[in-house]
Amino acid sequence: MLCPVAPNWCVAYPAFVNDSALLNQLLTGILILDDRLTIRYVNSSAESLLDHSAKRLLGEPFTAAFYQCSLASETLVECLNSAQTVLNAEVQFALHSGHDIRVETSIQTVEKEFGRALLLELKQVDQLRRINKEDQQRNQLFATQHLLRGMAHEIKNPLGGLRGAAQLLARQLPDESLTEYTDLIISQSDRLRYLVDRLLGPAKRGESQATNIHEVLERVARTLTYEYGDSLKLIRDYDPSLPDIEVVAEGCEQVFLNIAQNAAQAMSGKGTIVVKTRVEHQLTLFGQRYRQCAVVTLTDNGPGIPTELHDTLFYPLISGRAEGTGLGLSLAQNLVHQHKGKIDFDSRPGKTQFSVYLPYVSENGNEVTDDH
Repeated sequence: MLCPVAPNWCVAYPAFVNDSALLNQLLTGILILDDRLTIRYVNSSAESLLDHSAKRLLGEPFTAAFYQCSLASETLVECLNSAQTVLNAEVQFALHSGHDIRVETSIQTVEKEFGRALLLELKQVDQLRRINKEDQQRNQLFATQHLLRGMAHEIKNPLGGLRGAAQLLARQLPDESLTEYTDLIISQSDRLRYLVDRLLGPAKRGESQATNIHEVLERVARTLTYEYGDSLKLIRDYDPSLPDIEVVAEGCEQVFLNIAQNAAQAMSGKGTIVVKTRVEHQLTLFGQRYRQCAVVTLTDNGPGIPTELHDTLFYPLISGRAEGTGLGLSLAQNLVHQHKGKIDFDSRPGKTQFSVYLPYVSENGNEVTDDH
């Protein structure tokens, strides 16, 4: 919808845009384009939305910020020439990173030292949905862990008594051949105890250290190759400039292996898994904003996850396979949360993608400021 710009806003806003530190705290993406539609300013949220750093965007044409966009350049020129505005128009962007986003866009004119300019405000339409999904995931994890710890206490106590009684009984048996039955009771009690411990996962994340995430992924790749051979194709799309990250390497290896094993098993060991690493900037995870996050995506071309499992996929004992235990993804989610990260997935027949977000934070919880 086109309408005249409020003149007071045009006068007041230039003073406001000079405070880049303040604009960088906004969740709304802000861009300023000159009369040639060249990008003259971009804030942190716009960097995150467009998957490009300010260094790469500044001085470039607006059309260089994306692969495809439903907002016509003619609309921008019309707004610029006639001092009109567009309010809350939904625009679809296909980004160079391969992501597709829907953005609520407002366009207004401002007077700058270089002449009349366009100010674009970008609000990601699905951002609220993402925040709600993060809250649901976090609440789901806390509720599940609380339930499991209560169950573990109730199960382990009688198991300990059962195991102790079997040991005492074994000493009283007159025939040693009968101890095979008490040995079975003891071994099955130990198996159940191990299962309960796996359900709970590690209570603490362990000791973290600077880790090359590609070395971790290569260990996972070797494991898959040993098990499935050439029938499973692994494609690597690594960012060679990815900085080392403070993580528990063994825990991260378990996370990636669980996801990759699920993908391989869903495809019966015959298919393709693409492993991709990137750095994303200015991401908000569970209400906390991070300057940089390592993002590892594992994409397969299998049959997809059944729709009815999407909302409960990270619950323990939930599995799409009859022979599955349903523990792998629950454990993976717990390990990633201990690193202040999150797991996302998107699935449809022919393409399932899991994305693991790991923020650059030190072991004491402080954010790592790397100029990658």
